Amino acid sequence: MKIFKILIPVFNDWESLIKLLDEINKVIANIKNAEFNCMVVNDASTINPPDIKIPQNIKSLQIFNMKQNRGHARCNAFGIRYLSKHDDFDHLIVMDGDGEDRPVEIEFLVNKALEDEKVSVVAKRIKRSEGPFFQTLYEIHKIITLIFTGKNIDFGNFSCLTKNDVKILSKQESLWSSFSGTVKKSIFQLNTINSTRGSRYFGPSKMSLLNLGIHSFSIIAVFKSQVFLRGFILSIFIFILKNFLGSIFYISTTLLIIFMILIYINSFRENIEDFLKAGDNVDDVKNYTH
Repeated sequence: MKIFKILIPVFNDWESLIKLLDEINKVIANIKNAEFNCMVVNDASTINPPDIKIPQNIKSLQIFNMKQNRGHARCNAFGIRYLSKHDDFDHLIVMDGDGEDRPVEIEFLVNKALEDEKVSVVAKRIKRSEGPFFQTLYEIHKIITLIFTGKNIDFGNFSCLTKNDVKILSKQESLWSSFSGTVKKSIFQLNTINSTRGSRYFGPSKMSLLNLGIHSFSIIAVFKSQVFLRGFILSIFIFILKNFLGSIFYISTTLLIIFMILIYINSFRENIEDFLKAGDNVDDVKNYTH
């Protein structure tokens, strides 16, 4: 019997969480020889959580109520660091609480994880639910990330981590800023499943253009040493072609400088001291069991 923990950050969206738990309950009913427990990190919601009835196929549910709002990524970072100190699981599934990570794909993650129990699995996005404009910007983000980091990061938070990889990630200060960037940098072997980005259960998507920008720069900033090196090489190349580029030289140079500054600024989101003390932000923990 393998034990899976499911880590879910929540801010106010309790209606979605209740629906998500029900959907998870339906999916895991078909998975044999596995036990599922949920860990919800309440990111200092301003709406009080309702009374939650734990679905029958989920063995236990813990809700960690945080004192201060720290954001989605840092809730995941806290959860991973907390679980790295406990041995009551074999695999950790990280997923959003709003339905955009489709519960039906949990079965695919679990099956892939059980095929090779020593390798973590990430959900590779092959289809998204947003409009064409947002999808175009997201593809641009992926191309820029590849150019400046040498990494093709085509997955988000939705993943199934081995206990060993949870412990590796719990020591990386960049996890405080970016989950997917840290996974790609710190874990050298990953299995994948194909994943379709779902739609939110309730309300509009919270991924605004500003949030996409912060998300993108936070991922790239994880690889800041490579980024600055590649940026320097690119600046030399642009300078060599100065006479051929004309006015494009000044435009490209300005954009490169701005990009490097933004990466530098975003790198300060990585704060090892705050990461190590993340547990101090816990107000209380509520436990639900059958």
